[in-house]
Amino acid sequence: MSIPRITDSHCHLDFPDFDEERPDVVSRALEAGVHRMVTICTRLRLEPQVRAIAEAHDPVFYAAGTHPMSAADEPLATVDELIALAQHPKFVGIGETGLDYHYTAESADIQKQSLRVHIEAAQATGLPLIIHARAADDDMATILRDGYATQPYSCVMHCFSSSADLARAALDLGFYLSMSGIAAFPKSQDLRDIFADAPVDRILVETDSPYLAPPPHRGKRNEPAYTAHTARVGADVFGMDYEAFARQTEANFDRLFSKAAQYKAAA
Repeated sequence: MSIPRITDSHCHLDFPDFDEERPDVVSRALEAGVHRMVTICTRLRLEPQVRAIAEAHDPVFYAAGTHPMSAADEPLATVDELIALAQHPKFVGIGETGLDYHYTAESADIQKQSLRVHIEAAQATGLPLIIHARAADDDMATILRDGYATQPYSCVMHCFSSSADLARAALDLGFYLSMSGIAAFPKSQDLRDIFADAPVDRILVETDSPYLAPPPHRGKRNEPAYTAHTARVGADVFGMDYEAFARQTEANFDRLFSKAAQYKAAA
């Protein structure tokens, strides 16, 4: 019996945690049924290295943006710069971008400016926006809504672990919520309840590896293969068997990341 196929919609394969065994990490993901991965560039000056990983591994796609925690330390991205990067056939999303007032509240103004640039790039390219949100729910909801009112765009709230109010604001705009290992932690019942209230056709799964490994690997380095553990928890949250949940999240990913879904590797 074949293993149901799923996609790790958000990981960081360029991080040094994987330097010694990147091909093995990709192979283990495939063995676990994780047939696609989107590796995320968080500083645009590192885009060439992230792109090279996607080019070297058929199952790997990539996205790029300026992480909010780096917004004050990096040159402000431009819409034209992001549009140019998006021409690569394996570049499938804009970000991650967003707001993080937990660690970097002092740079809130430049984070907001950066976020708006990324929203414009998502609008211009038709690629989904990839959002990191922490301790900034009100500002996040306002900026996402205001941008959408100007011109609609698609978006995923990556590693969603914010409030029910922000979840509803995102869902009301037609956006997606992504389940990470946090949703599988024993003490995360409140978060699982938020997911359970969301439409199942708006759910993705991810690792955010090398961070946030789900049980039974919690406290260790995370990797894309472990998406399967979070997806099994997701199946329980929605009262579905694993195969059905895997099929649903694949359909969701293909709908949102349509460029990845349409990609055909060169023969």
